[in-house]
Amino acid sequence: MAFRAFTQTHVYEKQSAPKEKDKSSIQCLESYDQNVYLGTKDATVQHFILPNCTNGDPSSPVQSRIREGRVRKLGSSNQVTKLRVVPLFNHLLVLWDRSVSALNMFSLELVSSLKKIQHVSLFEVCGSSLQSQAACVQMVTVSSRRKLIRVHVVGVDRWDVLREVPLMQEPVALAVDGTSVCVATSDRYLLCDVQTGSSEELFRHNHSRQRVVVSSVGRGEFLLNGPGSLGMFVMKTGICQRPPLQWPQEVLAVAVCYPYILTLQPQVLSVYSMLDQQHKQTVSLSGARGLLSASDGVLVFTERDIFSLRLVPLEEQIQALVRLERVEEALLLLDGVQHHLPLDSYKELQKAITCLAGFVHFYQEGFSEARDLFITGELDPREIIRLYPDMQPCLSEDFQSQLDQVNKARDLRVLCQEDRNTFHHYLAFLGDFLTAVRGSEQSLQCSKEVDCALLRLYVELGDTENLQQLVAEPNECSLEHCAPVLEQHNRCFALGSLYQSHGNQIDAIKTWVKMAEGSHSDPSCSDVYAHIVWTLSQLQDRNVVWKFADWTLQRNQEIGVQIFTKRAPDDRFETQEVLRLLEKHLPALLLYLEFLIYDLNSEEERHHSRLALAYVAQTMREEEEADLRKTRGKLQQLLWESTFYDVSTVYEKVKSAALHIETAVLLGRTGEHSEALQLLVHQEGDLQAAEAFCCRAAQGRGSQFMQTLLLTLLQIYLSSEELTSAAVDLLNNNPRLFAAEKVIQLLPESWSVQLVSQFLVGSLRETFHQGRMVKLQKALGHAELNRHKVLWMQASKTKLRLDKGQKCQVCQRDLAEPQFASNLHGDLMHTSCTGFSSL
Repeated sequence: MAFRAFTQTHVYEKQSAPKEKDKSSIQCLESYDQNVYLGTKDATVQHFILPNCTNGDPSSPVQSRIREGRVRKLGSSNQVTKLRVVPLFNHLLVLWDRSVSALNMFSLELVSSLKKIQHVSLFEVCGSSLQSQAACVQMVTVSSRRKLIRVHVVGVDRWDVLREVPLMQEPVALAVDGTSVCVATSDRYLLCDVQTGSSEELFRHNHSRQRVVVSSVGRGEFLLNGPGSLGMFVMKTGICQRPPLQWPQEVLAVAVCYPYILTLQPQVLSVYSMLDQQHKQTVSLSGARGLLSASDGVLVFTERDIFSLRLVPLEEQIQALVRLERVEEALLLLDGVQHHLPLDSYKELQKAITCLAGFVHFYQEGFSEARDLFITGELDPREIIRLYPDMQPCLSEDFQSQLDQVNKARDLRVLCQEDRNTFHHYLAFLGDFLTAVRGSEQSLQCSKEVDCALLRLYVELGDTENLQQLVAEPNECSLEHCAPVLEQHNRCFALGSLYQSHGNQIDAIKTWVKMAEGSHSDPSCSDVYAHIVWTLSQLQDRNVVWKFADWTLQRNQEIGVQIFTKRAPDDRFETQEVLRLLEKHLPALLLYLEFLIYDLNSEEERHHSRLALAYVAQTMREEEEADLRKTRGKLQQLLWESTFYDVSTVYEKVKSAALHIETAVLLGRTGEHSEALQLLVHQEGDLQAAEAFCCRAAQGRGSQFMQTLLLTLLQIYLSSEELTSAAVDLLNNNPRLFAAEKVIQLLPESWSVQLVSQFLVGSLRETFHQGRMVKLQKALGHAELNRHKVLWMQASKTKLRLDKGQKCQVCQRDLAEPQFASNLHGDLMHTSCTGFSSL
């Protein structure tokens, strides 16, 4: 089936005897609405009236489809060369015998008030003025005697010459659009502006007079028969905005019926598109002489007949191109005639054709173009899903495809079996397209099918990242359909995420627990236990958290406790409930108490005391383990820094555990520093710990307190001969922290000066240093005092002048008394106002 832009109908046949053939043959044609006017070779003008529908039954008699009107005989000879109607005044303008006359459109009577315009070879009426509501129209004539064109103003009862435009050569054809006239001479085309009188040459040609074509396309554009058998589109500005048409050499006439150009040749009429400059249709018309654009198509006449080429409704043309699978042409035609169609009809056609164009690219593996066309055409995603054999279960039973197309392209079912590599590209396109439309208005009616298809697709492609992203965020996947697919392909982690996204938290965590215990395997997740802990720390359903909390802690207490410590501040569990759960999980209890104290800054005595006791218990359990020192370090730090625990309770526990350093810290907290040092020296036997105790206990309490503690420690060392070297080292290492006079009183008489010489030298240097520092401070103070005295003396020797009427700088009253004061800036004031003055 070939594409047809026009349908042909034979509307008139002139009945006459053979001998009259040459005399009464049709020479020109004009039409307006249903009125058709013939101009014949024997100077006759005849009026016909076409029926409302000229494409009736072709089998009916020809004469029954056209009604004859008046006939006007203009003379005995000379043919009627041209006819033009002026509906505004009911005029029919006739070019006959080198003159233009005006007849009445209906009676064909001569309009006597309009005298003939003599010596005219060509004329044309401005089409734009015919369409306006002006009181007059313009007409352009070409003189047969002079090389010029005249512009006439045509009224109801007169016509006047408005202006003349001279030419270098005699015109052989012309067309008018507004104030622009395109003229063809014997060897060139000219563009004239009748308003300014200017003209410019467009290009030359080598056509005979019969082959010269000048036609107005509309909107300031002309169509010319150019060199090399090219139909040239030229704007009134002299430029070309369309590519030329490649048409035959023997073009006799041209007519425009948007969006088509019709060219007449001796035996055929060809139809070209103005949108893509391509040939669209050929109509056989033997002996045709001319063309005339009509309201609904084109009229073609021979010497004896008139044919109507009616434009097929644009919607039918577009649908015909689609049926012929010329989708790109259909889209181009649709865009070109957009303004000629109702808006709703245009939108529906555009969507349908755009989608069909997408299928053409789809089956040609032009996936990028196909995706864009499917989105633009708002294609129902299910129309694509249904093409894939494994995606059929994703579609609901009530879905009915709206595409009535015979699938002549490759069958994806066959492709899936025979060419997996190519089929893989089709699967990638499906994912790309569904991802692009997911969540958009295009997929609102089938969001469940889209998500189910994406899930199956990601599973088949092994796309773990996109699969997890799909099931983890809110989705419309059907559990009934998707859960078995995930189980079948060992995608247990994604299955749990799918349960979770649908609000089924218990089934989600149960699935992951089975993975963690080894019942299920899924290589896509390397640490499912950590994910379980993170999920429980985010859940607001506390029943689910309590249900799996014990299992989590049994597997790993250090990580499991994060279900309580990593929760949002506004969603934390009640502290006592958590502590009761953690009583049998000591490492987790320690971490949770540390979280309460160090992260939440808890100042509750029970929390601090419980953490200290838990440290003690953990220390007892770790006696054989390597990280004992780490736990004891935390315990000692807590005992030193915290002020909120119950000292007596913790002391009894620490003492019974024989933790001497910790016991000493607690004794120090109660002020029993001597006993604490005795414990560290004699029972713990750690002299470094004893000295560190003195430093730590004296922090923030001054050097005097530090000296007291060190003297106490020195006395403890001197009480035992075994600790003599320790006493000497203590003195020699800290000479500045001891007062020499007090130390000498404590030293045994048996000690030599040489033994403590290092201490004595250091102590004396410190004493001399302190004395000199005191003298230096006094000297600096004295110098500052002298500086202020100098300033005072300089100020007191300044001369001040007190004039009559001078006012106090503070209260602004007159200085009337002999006593007054002055500031450093020289401002005078009452002595009583000095307290309010700003120096």
